[in-house]
Amino acid sequence: QVQLVESGGGLVQPGGSLRLSCAASGSIVSIYFMGWYRQAPGKQREIVAGVAAGGTTHYADSVKGRFTISRDNAKNSVYLQMNNLKPEDTAVYYCNTDTDLGNSWGQGTQVTVSS
Repeated sequence: QVQLVESGGGLVQPGGSLRLSCAASGSIVSIYFMGWYRQAPGKQREIVAGVAAGGTTHYADSVKGRFTISRDNAKNSVYLQMNNLKPEDTAVYYCNTDTDLGNSWGQGTQVTVSS
């Protein structure tokens, strides 16, 4: 079983920045994928960014050029640097991993962009 602990959410003004962190723990042998999803009120959960084991990254069109995903394999961690935040980025952000133990979700961290 994989446990994911997220941190870094909060309230920020439009144009501001936040950095989300997610650390995976458990008897993990291989991590195939680490990523971030978000869910705004009344909307479906959507992928924001992901990074595969080989380092290939993927971003939603809405965040390209503003968000950067990175991972630290030694720490089984993934990060999401979010710059130039917009009110429409407001959502609960969830960490997701795909490992040899299966697919796992974090508990979510709230990001609110408001003046």
